[in-house]
Amino acid sequence: MRPGLWLRIGTVIGGTAVLAVALFPFQLLGLMLARYGHGELAVRVPLLFHRGVLALIGVRVEVTGSPVLSRRPALFVGNHISWLDIPVIGSVLPVSFIAKSEVRGWPVFGLLARLQRTVFVERRAIRTRHHRDEMQRRLDEGGALVLFAEGTSGDGLRLLPYKSAFFSVAEPRGREAVPVQPFTLEYTRIGGYPATRRHMPLVAWIGDMTLGSHILGVLANRPITARLTFHEPVCWPQSGGRKELARYCHACTGSAFRRPAAAGPDPA
Repeated sequence: MRPGLWLRIGTVIGGTAVLAVALFPFQLLGLMLARYGHGELAVRVPLLFHRGVLALIGVRVEVTGSPVLSRRPALFVGNHISWLDIPVIGSVLPVSFIAKSEVRGWPVFGLLARLQRTVFVERRAIRTRHHRDEMQRRLDEGGALVLFAEGTSGDGLRLLPYKSAFFSVAEPRGREAVPVQPFTLEYTRIGGYPATRRHMPLVAWIGDMTLGSHILGVLANRPITARLTFHEPVCWPQSGGRKELARYCHACTGSAFRRPAAAGPDPA
């Protein structure tokens, strides 16, 4: 391991710890206020945290299109590549995430996810209705959620099919329909070079990769550029329901998803 990498790791860990401790009291206050219907602080504090973490890691975010931040509630739907997606999206959108239940028990990451009011879901079909009701309550409170509709992280080279089970939370059900906005997330530059298929495993978190080794790979190959493309929002379709909505979002995400080139400089 390069000597400079140890210094970089220490800087990122130390800086993140200082940032988390400094913002922790404000987030606790935000969570208390959220119980009484004033949840703005609870989603604004994480914005500062994620922006600070990206600056420490060395990640720049390019945004194309306009997210529907002025309309609440809202459901943002897109692809999933890495744990890095969370700070990338969280640095742009004042939202909570929908994550698999295992994340709740992760050291540090689980605590941070709970502080951002993450909705944890299990993969068992028998629990789908329960989780859907929890998401519905959050939207009814005027919140905004991010759904990674592939159900898992991809390799950054292709787009996986979208699972439609949770799209039903956007159904009007006697109230105004929830706007659903598709987005496309890509990592366009890694280590300062245009991202290629050989680079993507340094960012994409798939298979049996351990979190620690993957974080080291990201830190060793900065700077990184991520691109978020926001597409035209849509409300509940007149026909087809959640499946039609999932197809629309998948098509939008795919329209801006560019496969990395096959060749390029060797990754670090």
